[in-house]
Amino acid sequence: MKSSLEKSLLNDFQRDFPLSETPFADMAESLGVEETQVLESLQSLQSAGSISRVGPIFHTGRIGASSLVAMAVPDGRLEEVAEIISAYVEVNHNYEREHEYNLWFVVTASSEDHLQQVLDSMQQNTGLETLVLPMIEGYHIDLGFKLQWQT
Repeated sequence: MKSSLEKSLLNDFQRDFPLSETPFADMAESLGVEETQVLESLQSLQSAGSISRVGPIFHTGRIGASSLVAMAVPDGRLEEVAEIISAYVEVNHNYEREHEYNLWFVVTASSEDHLQQVLDSMQQNTGLETLVLPMIEGYHIDLGFKLQWQT
C-alpha cells in the first residue's frame, strides 16, 4: 500500500515538475515535508518497481539524438534482454509487443555517434539485431494520468 506522500509524488508531479536547482526541495516544500522524505519515498517507489526513473523527457531532435528501436527477442529471453536494455541510461523504458519484434524502446543520446555506439553495444551485449525506427513526424502524446487508489 502506498503512503499518502508516495501517492502525491506519483500523481502531483507527472506534469509541472519543478525546474530549479533544487527540484526535490521544491517538491518537499509544496507537500509540507522534508526533502529527505521525498528522496527516500522516490527511492522506495523505484525499489518497489512502481517507477523506473525520475528525469526529463526532451523533445526529440532539440537536444542530441534519439530513435525508437525494436528487437525480435526469442521466446524465453524477453525478461533477460529487457533487463539488459533497461540498464542503459540512454533508455527511459521498454515494453513488450505482440509481434515478431516484441521488445520496443527509445534510445536518447548526446549525438548521432553516441546513439550508434549505444545501439552497437546493445547488439553486442544481447547478441540480437536492433531495428532502428527514427522519427519522421512527431506527435505529442500526454502520458500523464490521475491514478486511482483502491482502499
